[in-house]
Amino acid sequence: MNDNKQQHGIEDKFADSNVDNNTADEDNPMGHPEEQPTGTDGTPKFGRLLIVLILMVIVIGFITFASEWFYS
Repeated sequence: MNDNKQQHGIEDKFADSNVDNNTADEDNPMGHPEEQPTGTDGTPKFGRLLIVLILMVIVIGFITFASEWFYS
């Protein structure tokens, strides 16, 4: 059968894959990779995002008040 694949130009793209479908455990039946760590203690880091969000709200508020003052 391997010769048949080579004759038709079909390559086995998953031959070097680290996933072995015969030994997939019950927690990960499809062989997905492990999740990446989110932080040093495992919690997501929302601090910087929250600071940027607050600063953008302040900037938008400033632009709103400045444009009202300038155009009225």
